[in-house]
Amino acid sequence: MAETKVADHVLRRLREWGVEYVFGYAGDGINGLLAAWGRADDRPRFVQSRHEEMSAFQAVGYAKFSGRVGVCAATSGPGAIHLLNGLYDAKLDHVPVVAIVGQTDRSAMGGSYQQEVDLHTLYKDVASDFCETATVPEQLPNLIDRAIRTACGRRTVTAVIIPADVQELEYTPPGHEFKMVPSSIGLGASAPVPADEDVARAAQVLNAGERTAVLIGQGARGARAEVEQLADVLGAGVAKALLGKDALPDDLPYVTGSIGLLGTRPSYELMRDCDTLLVIGSSFPYTQFLPEYGQARAVQIDIDPHMVGLRYPFEVNLVGDARATLERLLPLLHRKQDRSWRRTVEGNVARWWEVMRRRAVLEADPVNPEYVVHVLDGLLPDDAIVTADSGSSTNWYARHLRFTGAVRGSLSGTLATMGPGVPYAIGAKFAHPDRPAIALVGDGAMQMNGMMEMVTAAKYHAQWSDPRLVVAVFNNQDLNQVTWEMRSMTGAPQFEESQHLPDLPYADIAVRCGLDGVRVERPEDVRPAWERALAADRPFVIDFRTDPAVPPIPPHATWDQMEATASALLHGDSDRGSVIRQGVKAKVQEFLPGGGREPGAGRER
Repeated sequence: MAETKVADHVLRRLREWGVEYVFGYAGDGINGLLAAWGRADDRPRFVQSRHEEMSAFQAVGYAKFSGRVGVCAATSGPGAIHLLNGLYDAKLDHVPVVAIVGQTDRSAMGGSYQQEVDLHTLYKDVASDFCETATVPEQLPNLIDRAIRTACGRRTVTAVIIPADVQELEYTPPGHEFKMVPSSIGLGASAPVPADEDVARAAQVLNAGERTAVLIGQGARGARAEVEQLADVLGAGVAKALLGKDALPDDLPYVTGSIGLLGTRPSYELMRDCDTLLVIGSSFPYTQFLPEYGQARAVQIDIDPHMVGLRYPFEVNLVGDARATLERLLPLLHRKQDRSWRRTVEGNVARWWEVMRRRAVLEADPVNPEYVVHVLDGLLPDDAIVTADSGSSTNWYARHLRFTGAVRGSLSGTLATMGPGVPYAIGAKFAHPDRPAIALVGDGAMQMNGMMEMVTAAKYHAQWSDPRLVVAVFNNQDLNQVTWEMRSMTGAPQFEESQHLPDLPYADIAVRCGLDGVRVERPEDVRPAWERALAADRPFVIDFRTDPAVPPIPPHATWDQMEATASALLHGDSDRGSVIRQGVKAKVQEFLPGGGREPGAGRER
């Protein structure tokens, strides 16, 4: 029998945990693991990105859309460093990801050797729940088991560091003796619930209210039926944090959509006028978009005791699984006979979607970005997976795209980092190779790293049973979200040197990579481009030439302002560049994003 090395055992243990993919990039710090992959017939599958940060993002996307742990791998030193941004994205969005990283040989550690980085110090924060180094074979399989179990159990990032020489050692298991730590596979399912007396107190608060608002996040995703039943019993409206956008269908008439700076007017009014608030599975941080202090009695449900009691003076904090907790709470609730609050909420929702339709069809030069997503809204496949990058494109994702049926979607909620849109979509394709994926990204994010990850898509798409991966680039030659934030925060016009981006032929580059694509510079070509992309037999890039002068109006603007302000900006000058180049007219300044608040506000969790 061939000798089994530590590296062989690591891969075998990952297989035993059911890990199907490891997203990584090669380097001599993991040469032993790479050789073991060759001996293991590439099981689990090694998915090669173009950069370690993209490997981490792909692992995050895989974990978000599969519900399983994501695993990424990188070499020592620079490779481990490159993983960090994607790992922080996972940590802050509570996504289980395990990083397996190399290290210099044990004999060189502490000697300022090439690519030697103090990985424990480097990963002290991002992998604070579990970060360990294997120095002898007998530490395995415990290190792999605990890394996976901790990542899944605490919904966080863990790391296992394996020096290069340890990877090459013959594997010997821990023995039945002193200071040996045997281990086993498995993490049983559990659904913690709060105490009965706490549930009863929560029911008293909710029953006493007349105008109930519900805010849900990603923690409510597994409790869709229970949330719908609760909203019906209480006659409540339901707003969604961005990470909970796919937790409840948008075709329900009482679902007000996103909340926060990128949210909707109905969500703003829901929180402004309610007398009772129930938050389920969300740590939405921007309290200025929640009811005024003292206005509403409030209850929170969250599975993580570390995250309850935040953001608002909650009267009752229930620590438990959303579905299991709601199942206990629902029998104690009294059906509201007065449905006037519900009728008001539903009327606001209907008006919102009509306003969004009218905004989307306003003329722009050359294409209104709101129209791009408005058209996709009518064409979105029922089983689509949608990712959005951080930037002005997030506004249109949050406001114009209605999720129904089995549609899934996500973005970088808490870190709000640029760059994950395309690698998220690639990770989603490995999680669900039979479903179409769509990424909405700005040209800044596409230039930062999205374009090169189309090379990754070109490498692997033939292995996906549904090869559709559509990347929509909002090409406005401007770092648009920051441009608008500069105006709202300081009244500053666009600073060309920091904000202006070169125009690249994104679709042509995709074609040269063996994919397909098209550039769209006229509104009448938007729908045909989406239809062609959604029918393609390979990944497809749509280069939408959009107008940077379309403002992301905040939700506290009045209904009339939402339409009039857009019209003033879009039709106030025939030169599309004048609004961008010369700044914003004073009459629209007060309605622009930020309103004196911190930049990025509302990108929620």
